[in-house]
Amino acid sequence: MREITDPPVVTAAPVGGLADSVFEHARQDPDRVVLGRKSGGVWQDVTSADLCAQVLALAKGLLAQGIRFGDRVAIMARTRYEWTLFDFALWAVGAQPVPVYPTASADQVYWILFDSGCTAAVVEDENQAMTVGSVIEGLPRLRLLWQLDTGAVEELVADGQGMAEDVVHRHRSAVTPDAVATVIYTSGTTGRPKGCVLTHANLMYEADTMATRWESVFRAGPGERPSTLLFLPLAHVFGRMVEVAAIRSRVKLGHQPVMAAAELLPDLAAFRPTFVLGVPHVFEKVFSAARRKAEAEGRTGPFDRAVEAAVRYAEAREQKAFGTGPGPSAALRMEHQLFEKLVYGKVRAALGGRVRHAMSGGSAMSRRLGLFFDGAGITVFEGYGLTESCAAATANPPGATKYGTVGRPIPGTSVHIADDGEVWLSGAHVFSGYLNDPAASGAVLRGGWLATGDLGRLDADGYLTITGRKKEILVTSNGKSVSPTALEERVRAHPLVSQCVLVGNDRPFIAALLTLDVEGVAHWLAMRGRPQLPVAELVADEELTAEVRRAVVTANTRVSQAESIRSFQVLPEQFTEERGMLTPSLKLKRRVIEAAYAQEVAALYQR
Repeated sequence: MREITDPPVVTAAPVGGLADSVFEHARQDPDRVVLGRKSGGVWQDVTSADLCAQVLALAKGLLAQGIRFGDRVAIMARTRYEWTLFDFALWAVGAQPVPVYPTASADQVYWILFDSGCTAAVVEDENQAMTVGSVIEGLPRLRLLWQLDTGAVEELVADGQGMAEDVVHRHRSAVTPDAVATVIYTSGTTGRPKGCVLTHANLMYEADTMATRWESVFRAGPGERPSTLLFLPLAHVFGRMVEVAAIRSRVKLGHQPVMAAAELLPDLAAFRPTFVLGVPHVFEKVFSAARRKAEAEGRTGPFDRAVEAAVRYAEAREQKAFGTGPGPSAALRMEHQLFEKLVYGKVRAALGGRVRHAMSGGSAMSRRLGLFFDGAGITVFEGYGLTESCAAATANPPGATKYGTVGRPIPGTSVHIADDGEVWLSGAHVFSGYLNDPAASGAVLRGGWLATGDLGRLDADGYLTITGRKKEILVTSNGKSVSPTALEERVRAHPLVSQCVLVGNDRPFIAALLTLDVEGVAHWLAMRGRPQLPVAELVADEELTAEVRRAVVTANTRVSQAESIRSFQVLPEQFTEERGMLTPSLKLKRRVIEAAYAQEVAALYQR
């Protein structure tokens, strides 16, 4: 199959903008809880009426400080309650928030604020204020800077007390669906970030489509209210879409700024969401933590049997959904039920206990991991999209999840596979172009299609599988073309491996640079009664290297000899965003990594 279109399930909004839903919900159901706000370690409810009053008060303050219709305002912060307030207050007055990652360098901050022409910026703390301050001389249009941790919201609300509410409503009534809602800068693995121009119509169509087609996710079970804890960065389009969809669908939304397990897991237990949205890394961490705990308690055997049962159970259900099998046998159902209390319930408890659905994007999730979570009682809908498509363009549909794929086109979307295997997209959620860059816009927008730069294939059922990036294909000196991502993913599946980067362009074979998982290594040492040592001191450890080699050999069984990893090097440190080796969305900057480890790469071909 080369092309497929799914018919729309919602119509494009004829009038209005994103902020309208806040005011409409306050009128229709003022007492409904729509947000959770953590204060003093305790989660507090925020109703529709509360949210509307806070957005209105902040919007008045923005107008009082001189923000006008069409102005762009940068927001540089972690995922927190105030970000949502600023988004909807800015939309209420027709302004355009421009998200900036809180970890962005001074050069990145300068480029985004300069290119977008921001007139104001919101930062979280003093460090970010200093980052902006260090480049402010080159930003003549920037005239206002607010800092959240020093009372920016309270300051603006106070400034706006003398402003009439009608002024805000007049601005809001002037917002049309085709007005620019936000400019999100891509965190691309190469080149300078480009500003994706997204309209109110783009975001509303995407959010309403997801909430309608995936109604089972956005609707809770009997006696429950739907809720989700957002821990993705709001500077990323995925996190932003979660925010918009939750507010428009009246899903209770909470914010968690730290994805580390020590911070995230307690808040999941306290907030108890009914669904979560994350990247594969989060689900990998939950699984690895559960297995380490089982091994520490001497229950590795039962845990591994539970995993196998969950995978087989989910595969049998998948086969039944597609008419290729009868479903789980009676014996498999009994085995699955045996492990429900012993293993599966504990895995769900780690996510708060009420989660039954999850959505995953940003990178590929292994089929086996998806099947395990499904068998453990959490259906993970994996999807695919770009900033240019307002996040998801494809996703696995309810009742017909095919693990290992990124699903079918979301309703109202078309997917086309070009002659060279590139994935092209079209739909009402696709952006109109890059800010100030007609050449780049013309390079990706081709006759109504968005050329994604990703390679993929459609199966007979219309499900898309992403096979790699056009720019990431490795071509060995023997002429063999290798897409690195699938093999890297298989190596990373080992609990001792954190990251894997394949190399081999213009070289005789494929090799790999690996980093170690700190928690996995600590557990591995403890289970062997060995003293805890820093990872940097273990890269040459013979026993550990032998274990990693087994991971590489296992991964190689899935590919041809020409595509296999012939040599690898374990590195003493991680590839991090701070070192410039990862994008803020955790994608590998391959050229940067290979250049930084040029000597290590050269040594791989001298052994």
